[in-house]
Amino acid sequence: MVPIYGKTIDELKSIVNAEGLPSFTATQLAEWLYRHNAETFDEMTNLSKKARGMLAAKYVVGLTKPERVSESADGTKKYLFPIANNRFIEAAYIPDSDRATLCVSSQSGCKMGCLFCMTAKQGFQGNLSAGEILNQLRSIPEYQQVTNIVYMGMGEPLDNLDNVLKSLEILTSKWGMGWSAKRITVSTIGLIPALRQFFEKSNCHLAISLHSPFDQERRMLMPIQNVYPISEVVAELRKYKFSDHHRLSFEYIMFDGLNDTPRHVKELARLLNGLTCRINLIRFHPIPNSPLRTSPDDRIVQFRDALTAKGIYTTIRASRGQDIQAACGLLSTKALQEKRIQ
Repeated sequence: MVPIYGKTIDELKSIVNAEGLPSFTATQLAEWLYRHNAETFDEMTNLSKKARGMLAAKYVVGLTKPERVSESADGTKKYLFPIANNRFIEAAYIPDSDRATLCVSSQSGCKMGCLFCMTAKQGFQGNLSAGEILNQLRSIPEYQQVTNIVYMGMGEPLDNLDNVLKSLEILTSKWGMGWSAKRITVSTIGLIPALRQFFEKSNCHLAISLHSPFDQERRMLMPIQNVYPISEVVAELRKYKFSDHHRLSFEYIMFDGLNDTPRHVKELARLLNGLTCRINLIRFHPIPNSPLRTSPDDRIVQFRDALTAKGIYTTIRASRGQDIQAACGLLSTKALQEKRIQ
């Protein structure tokens, strides 16, 4: 049985045409899937009984409930979803006053090998479909409370570009969920060819994982520096216009004694000079067997103030969910280890 959740309007049209159903059935299906939250074909009452039967013979809606949830004292929740071949993915729900952000995964595992990321230690297991990406939103109890989505969970979103773009199309289209692109941020380590396609097809906010402005340091933290150096990524970004409606930010994890010095402030200011952007400073959530440690809070504040004095809008991201190991990849790695023991 083929899951139908996560199909675009064009894909739904192909399905109904193949079944010999009226073309308007595709719009009806989209409304039931993405507006009325139907979980079965029987709920789609404006489709004929015959049409529902024909679809149910070959397709399922295909929603999957989370297998496990961990809840932090600060309200953050980490959801674990099962996928094929006894693998798992994670989504983090982060409430904050009148805002609630969901961090979704785009891949199972990751092939990018970043030193500070637990997901990288799993290796690459596969791309998620658009339906598996959107299921992380649709199938949590807080679905209706979510105000913002960030593609910052497991995997590199632009390494799964086709399915990420499909999910964004469904999220932002009038026939889909009808979200504003301003409520969605996609994070990437900077895959330049995919970046170009992203800019052609999406108006969502963009976040670039930076972590050091110096070539040797960034290469040690992020092997992608060997293929797409940050200087070339920034040169590509300078071709596009950014604003509050299409925001560019740089994610910068603060590592004690590695990337938190005045020298780094100076080089960041040089690298990003004239680019309309912001920097988000992030405390490092420790992962097992890592020599990396987060910078002390007072140094993070000094770093922020120094960047602000250079004219770069800089914020410090609040640490959330540390008591439930909310860092990306920790919960799914634990679940994989449990499966192996069984």
